[in-house]
Amino acid sequence: MAQDVLANAEDHAADFRPVAAGARLAVVACMDNRLDVTRLLGLANGDAFVIRNAGGILTEDVRRSLAIAQHALGVSEIILIHHTDCGMSHLDDRVFADRLAAETGQRPAWRPGGFTDPAQDLREELTALAADHPHIPAGAEARGFIYDVGDGTLAEVAR
Repeated sequence: MAQDVLANAEDHAADFRPVAAGARLAVVACMDNRLDVTRLLGLANGDAFVIRNAGGILTEDVRRSLAIAQHALGVSEIILIHHTDCGMSHLDDRVFADRLAAETGQRPAWRPGGFTDPAQDLREELTALAADHPHIPAGAEARGFIYDVGDGTLAEVAR
């Protein structure tokens, strides 16, 4: 697999055309491979800053990236995307941290970020993002969506 993607990277370089800077949109989404953010939103390369992690949650690093995107790169809109059947919605933080500690001898310094209801977690994330002002002023107007991995639809979640 790795050799195949490295060959693809060589093909990409052969046809490479630089992308202009200046995306105004940041998207925070789960890293789940069933969620193809660029295809779902019809984005071309360079249309948005896409930040992904397990669960699409607002970790400190995501907040850091959003603040930089806004204050240094010109982002003015933020979208958060969670999805149905997310592995994080089945993850108990304490149990997972205990398992890592047992397997490695060290507890993680970070919170895994498990949740039980993607829509409720998304509402909480939107509220938290709005509270990050002034570092992330676009957070006050951020919008949240749930992607259905079963039928490919996107539904907005109100705060």
